[in-house]
Amino acid sequence: MGEADVILGIKIKRENKGFSLTQSHYIENVLKKFNHGNCSPVSTLMDPSVKLMPNKGEAISQLEYSQVIGCLMYAMTSTRPDIAFAVGKLSRYTSNPSLEHWVAVKRVLRYLKQTMDYGLNYVGFPSVLEGYSDASWITNIEDYSSTSGWCSCLVDELSHGLLRNKLV
Repeated sequence: MGEADVILGIKIKRENKGFSLTQSHYIENVLKKFNHGNCSPVSTLMDPSVKLMPNKGEAISQLEYSQVIGCLMYAMTSTRPDIAFAVGKLSRYTSNPSLEHWVAVKRVLRYLKQTMDYGLNYVGFPSVLEGYSDASWITNIEDYSSTSGWCSCLVDELSHGLLRNKLV
């Protein structure tokens, strides 16, 4: 059958020193599905002046909100770790989304429109995989929720040795 070029909506592009994984076609389909195919793009994921709070009223389009969050989670876990914080934050409100939550989700969709071709690039064959994580440990006094983050680094042996010497 030959080498794969697309698997589960993830496009694999081979280059001379490595490969890249993107989901531009999947993201384009998600934008169309949620009527954002022609939206105006933005360069930031979230508006820092907006403080999302739990909805005290009735949920607005709960099923559709859950669907878009699911689509965003698939992109996030496959090739778009840059949207992890926003998707994690917005996924807290799937049981009772408000208009403000929808505005924030639409901003993420507009960001994806701007950055549709972003993906993961793997160059060479690293020998060391390092992972780091952090959490806020429930510092959000409004709803007592915690936000966590993670970072994985693929490094070659020389960089790994230099990094270890700086950390020690």
